[in-house]
Amino acid sequence: MAVLQKLRGWGIVLSILVALPLLLFIIDPQQIMQTVQSVSSRNDVGKINGKSVSYMDFQQDIEKFQNIQEIMTGASASTEQGQQQVRDAAWQNLIDKLLFEPQAAAAGIQVGKDEMIDLTLGDNVSPLISSNPYFVDENGTFSPDRLTEFVQAVNGGDADPRFSQYWDYLQQSVKTSQLFSKYNSLFSAGNVQNKLMLEETIKGNNETSNIEFVMVPLTYANDSTVVVTDQEIKNFFNSHKDLFRQNASRDIEYAVFEVVPSADDIAAQSSEFTRLYDEFATTENVRAFLQRNSDTQYSDYYYKAGELNAVNGEVEAFVAANNAGTSPIIQGGNSFYAARILDTAMRPDSVYVRHILLQGMDAKHVADSLVKEVKGGNFSTLATLYSADKGSAADGENGNIGWMTQNMMIPGFESVLTAKTGVPFVITTQYGTHVVEVTKTTKPVLMKKVGLFQKETLASKETFNNYYNKANRLATIAAGKFENFKAAVDSTGTYAHPMTITEATDTYGTIGHAKEVTRWAFDNKPGKVSQIITVDNNYFFVVAVKQAHKEGTPELNEVAASIKNQLYSEKYAEARKEAIANEIAGLNDMQAIAEKLNTTVSTEEGVAFSAMSRTLDPKFIGAVAAAKEGEITGPVAGTYGVYVFKVTGRDTGSYYTEDDARNYNAQFASYLSRMILPVMMDDADVKDNRARFY
Repeated sequence: MAVLQKLRGWGIVLSILVALPLLLFIIDPQQIMQTVQSVSSRNDVGKINGKSVSYMDFQQDIEKFQNIQEIMTGASASTEQGQQQVRDAAWQNLIDKLLFEPQAAAAGIQVGKDEMIDLTLGDNVSPLISSNPYFVDENGTFSPDRLTEFVQAVNGGDADPRFSQYWDYLQQSVKTSQLFSKYNSLFSAGNVQNKLMLEETIKGNNETSNIEFVMVPLTYANDSTVVVTDQEIKNFFNSHKDLFRQNASRDIEYAVFEVVPSADDIAAQSSEFTRLYDEFATTENVRAFLQRNSDTQYSDYYYKAGELNAVNGEVEAFVAANNAGTSPIIQGGNSFYAARILDTAMRPDSVYVRHILLQGMDAKHVADSLVKEVKGGNFSTLATLYSADKGSAADGENGNIGWMTQNMMIPGFESVLTAKTGVPFVITTQYGTHVVEVTKTTKPVLMKKVGLFQKETLASKETFNNYYNKANRLATIAAGKFENFKAAVDSTGTYAHPMTITEATDTYGTIGHAKEVTRWAFDNKPGKVSQIITVDNNYFFVVAVKQAHKEGTPELNEVAASIKNQLYSEKYAEARKEAIANEIAGLNDMQAIAEKLNTTVSTEEGVAFSAMSRTLDPKFIGAVAAAKEGEITGPVAGTYGVYVFKVTGRDTGSYYTEDDARNYNAQFASYLSRMILPVMMDDADVKDNRARFY
């Protein structure tokens, strides 16, 4: 039986081996390879230094960095922003490992074994280690003993495996940081400012010009005598291809149908809300009622004046004017509200809290003992000795959490808002047992606990189907073709939104979470029209791909119009310069030139070439710097106009010193050093396709 199974397996292999040459005979092998590579690359998160990064591999890196973040912060990345930060950290780690480190090695830069020991456990510990909260003592000072204990626990296998992963991460971060420091030093050493360069910089900043000038604005009216040929456009494109590099994008048009409740839906919801209103106003168990019937659940939150405006202005007005009772039914848009005032109290908005966190079997017993000790006024010392929370040290005192509000509250700590100041007590949370003390509060204000009965009107099944049918009719008429889509839009009276999207596009107008629309557009060719794409079960999209723009250098026809406009502007400016030169030929007085050109003479003082004016044309400033004093110069074709001018005087100050020049050079070098990695990434043609997946 086992042999039979093997033969069956070999039969499949032989079938493939026989079929493959036949397939190659029918289809161009190069085409097959291109298809395989295309499918493979679509599953890659990116490419770094020639190495593809698969989605599966990147997900494993993300999981590793999620563990690291949990260790560093004590919490997982639950928000989209937090998850994005984790993905960015994982991607940066790959950039460092696959691109920067090989580049540093090629430059002869390395971090030796002894050097790493010195930076992590030796006499010159990296700030990445010495400032780490895990390795500081109760005074916030780096503790080599704590570091040694941590490393011994990791190496001995006694620690959580995640801590071993964290230690590997710290060591790699130290190594990368040291490589960057060395590479930056090598780069900075090459940034030499010789004496001549220094003198030119000082002169350029200290020398200013006073000028008289006339300007004839460039209107760029259509001038048939100015012609830009196809060959000129092609030559410019071939000479400046780097200027046109682009990300992959799609020009699309889309129709979207938003499912909104009908008048009948709103009337039905109003009737149902009215039916339940009396029960809400009289029930003794508001929590249970809201849990069964309301979009807004019961909360112990106390509202201060103005906060309920975020819910509804009429709700806020009722609560502000009353200390008890239930509001009438309030309608706001498609939602219905009723507010019942459950309690009023004078409460502080914020309280300053400190705590000692205890964990373990005897935590409650130790906490009861510490409450008595804390009353002696040595809270910070006891927190240093006993608290498992080493990170809370607001205002420099161990144990201090800081100011807490209803909106910024550790789960389980809610009782601190009504606690007496200076009276320690014990509470238990998911983190352990806490000895807690409120040390100060803000001034108490009137607050009210409110039960909010709220129901938003949802579209009925009939309404939902009605909008779906509208979208389906459009998609059916379009029949997958762009030319049909245009006709379908016109015949159904639907508006088609034009839009250019990239693979990172997630929002269409005000509609978010629409990545599925983007994926469809990038998976289909120009001229294709989608079937219905549903977003958030509330929007129906029908999408048409109008044009595809590949990543890298575009086709000439995609940018020909913009090149033509640029070349036309430059040619037109030169033509106007020549025409003005003919008009003012023989004139040697600025006033006469102004009258001839039907304009006026303007003046400007303190024009410096090194500090470009925001109001003057850069080309004009450059011409002023090079002009002879006292001579009429021009015409000069600028970006905004044609200029004729005279330098009436020059001043040389001494406010820009050699120190200023050196500081500027140092700042510029610092800016360039920050560009090292981006330039490496550009040179290595790094592909970041993360937006395709996230």
